[in-house]
Amino acid sequence: MAAPARPPRRGRPRRGGPRVPPAELRRRRARAGLLLLLAVFAGAAGAALLLHSSGGGSGPAKAGGRDPRALLPGSAPGAGVDPLRYTPAVRADREAQAAAGLAHVLYVKSPGGAVVTAERVAALRPLIERAAAKGGVDPDVLEGIVFLESAGRPDAVANPRDLSGAAGLTQILAQTGTGLLGLKVDVGASERLTRGIARGRRVAARQAQRRKVDERFDPAKALAATVRYLNIARKAFSGNADRDDLAVASYHMGIGNLQTALSRFGDTTVPYAELYFASSPVSHARAYAFLTGLGDDSSTYLWRVRAAEDIMRRFRSDPIRLASRAVRMLHKASAEEVLRPEGSVPEFPDPFAVGRAEAAGALRRLDPALLQRYGLQISTTMGELAPKVHQTRRLYRALRPEALATLLYLGAAAQGISAAAPLIVTSTVRDRQYQAQLAATNIEATHAYSLHTTGFTFDILRRYVSADQSKAFQFALDRLTAEDVIAWVREPAAIHVTVGPGARVLLPLLRPGAPVPAPAVPATRAR
Repeated sequence: MAAPARPPRRGRPRRGGPRVPPAELRRRRARAGLLLLLAVFAGAAGAALLLHSSGGGSGPAKAGGRDPRALLPGSAPGAGVDPLRYTPAVRADREAQAAAGLAHVLYVKSPGGAVVTAERVAALRPLIERAAAKGGVDPDVLEGIVFLESAGRPDAVANPRDLSGAAGLTQILAQTGTGLLGLKVDVGASERLTRGIARGRRVAARQAQRRKVDERFDPAKALAATVRYLNIARKAFSGNADRDDLAVASYHMGIGNLQTALSRFGDTTVPYAELYFASSPVSHARAYAFLTGLGDDSSTYLWRVRAAEDIMRRFRSDPIRLASRAVRMLHKASAEEVLRPEGSVPEFPDPFAVGRAEAAGALRRLDPALLQRYGLQISTTMGELAPKVHQTRRLYRALRPEALATLLYLGAAAQGISAAAPLIVTSTVRDRQYQAQLAATNIEATHAYSLHTTGFTFDILRRYVSADQSKAFQFALDRLTAEDVIAWVREPAAIHVTVGPGARVLLPLLRPGAPVPAPAVPATRAR
């Protein structure tokens, strides 16, 4: 839990690739202004976008006689819009997608695993319900906070050597506990007892004594304090109809920081979903910069609490299916096998299957000219092992339509923010024969189920010409993850992206000459 207010921590963006002289960078940006295909997605509220391609060939797609490459954000109102932009009508969907898209870390990092953690938290349910009832708080929300903060362990500490930090079932800071929540916290005595507990001497007696000198370690008192915090936060956001969501979001970032973010957004009455999804580097940029500047996942805390609530619901309704889901979460370094479980989509066993899929339209061949217009470029090494399976490299330069649309979306978003050189696509579809050749020489390649053999996965080179391009691409990855469209992982040389069923909404990008349709309701207010 955070203190009510805390200054943001500024992180330095990772840099890579050759540096570009400022004068040349300005010239590139000026040229790129005429080539932008779309405004940045997911939060570029009210920005008019025209997203379509020729579906093949190198000529520019046109609509109404206009070249979409010449469109700048907001230059053609009503012509078409970002299919993933935030509007009030999609709020419930966005919240559910965020909980699903950001759940992977809970399965990976929960001590003992998600199922074991759920068992610990479920055992605390009677305490949780009593505390929630006394304070008028949703017990499921309080349970989600317990899952996320301590994994149901009353003795959890952020740093055993410094108990001024977060401690206890709901990870309360010492200063917040004494200064705001009315808890008794003697940090020195608590640290001495904690050292004795770690030595294994008179553990039960020392734990009982510690609960008296540091009430953060008393589960009932910690839960009551957390309920008090949520109610204090609700009063702080009393002018907002969604004060309950804001109270939960503030539990990690602090009330003052969340008030600052809303102020920089320009409207303190919006729900947290709008603050998060409608803020981007080009729309409500001050709010976006502040939220990302916190640097500690504060901006996604509410979604991760919702993910914890979902795990607890699954545990109570069908623990066997939860266990199966947990196994899929752990198979890879991302949630890719949850998006596309083995057996849910066909793999390509050999080059002939890839060829047949391309002929049938189940795979779309990469068009270098089309990719270039979307800020992308094919690596010269893509498909380099094709001769090993007696094929040409061109066969292994294709994707499923949803994956191709997502690739275009990522490229155009990064290009739209940074106006930099293209991102390099290094790998797309493979078949199992090709995958076996790769796995024989590349330790990063798997001999087991590879999503590359389904055509729903691609890799993008981790080489950027500027910090702006790196940050723009990272924004695009993070936002598509929060919309449960992709799962991705950072590999030594590339970003490995798997595209889930949610990408179907992006398929209009592949319609020849067709603009992306606008939602039926107005966009959220642009500023």
